[in-house]
Amino acid sequence: MSIAQQQIRFCTSRDGTRIAYATSGQGPPIVWAGHFVRHLEFDWDSPVWRPWRSLLMQGRMLIRYDWRGFGLSDRAGVEFSLEKHVEDLAAVVQAAGLKKFVLFAASGGGPPAMAYAARHPEQIDHLILYGCSSRGRTARGETTEQAADRQTLLGMIEVGWSRELPAYDQFFARLHISDASTEQFRSYYELLRLTASPTNVVALLRAYFQTDASDAVPQIGCPTLVMHARQDSMIPFDEGRQLASLIPGAQFVPLESRNHILLDTEPAWCQFADALDDFLPAVQPIAALDELTPREREILELVAQGSDNDHIAGRLKISAKTVRNHVSLIFGKLGVNSRAEAVARARDAGFGRRTIP
Repeated sequence: MSIAQQQIRFCTSRDGTRIAYATSGQGPPIVWAGHFVRHLEFDWDSPVWRPWRSLLMQGRMLIRYDWRGFGLSDRAGVEFSLEKHVEDLAAVVQAAGLKKFVLFAASGGGPPAMAYAARHPEQIDHLILYGCSSRGRTARGETTEQAADRQTLLGMIEVGWSRELPAYDQFFARLHISDASTEQFRSYYELLRLTASPTNVVALLRAYFQTDASDAVPQIGCPTLVMHARQDSMIPFDEGRQLASLIPGAQFVPLESRNHILLDTEPAWCQFADALDDFLPAVQPIAALDELTPREREILELVAQGSDNDHIAGRLKISAKTVRNHVSLIFGKLGVNSRAEAVARARDAGFGRRTIP
């Protein structure tokens, strides 16, 4: 990862906890209150999170942050609660100097985002909620069987989170990404161990299960898009549907997926990307072709010639991961969503004909 691709800074939440946040891209701001399995330093190249980051920062400045107790944020002696997470989000917004922005929340990031949107309607331009519920599983009521399942999950985390054993790795990863490829699984369970200690994961989940932001939901007044996977194993589909029904004027988009974290390799990803594109105000690309760096122009030339990333890496004698990072940046600068769009725009500008030594 190049330092130039994102700038990592720290801000201080109301109780003194240091929160790590990062900015990348250019354009109107979008704040991502994401899933807790995140680490600003290590998730940049993740095959699970990279497509999300690339999609959200197309034509926009993306602000991401690590949750308290996780990633680069303070991990020791932190308290978890809905109010603390709202305060963390507020600290990031203030540190980034944001006046008006799009707020995108996924999974457990939903309740603090909803509470913040209800309290600060003047700041939120559009609100997007993916795979969210306003209430944790304890707050919405549990059967005896569901309570036992919750305790089993927490026990598994306490015992197996830090162990490098395939059985535990597969269990934790499959909770979130049931239909992942081998590469996506491996990357995700490695990120799990890098993100936090089992003590903090259990403490966070206990607090989240008791979270209830339902009082804030009817007070949300900005344009809101709610999306939820029909077979989400972590947060039931009915929770997403109910959430959308309680937010005035909210749009609801069901996604045909079994994954709690959507993957760009499944058909539902295109539906997800199209829904975002239709919902958010259009933005103009920030950079033109002639503003690309020399290396980016070399790579775009080879892309326009039809080369894949492995072939480009061999031609330029750089790693495939470096090529992938450059291609992602090029897409963001050009404001395109796919390789085909990038090729079309590059060829229109005369790329695809030059010989690369």
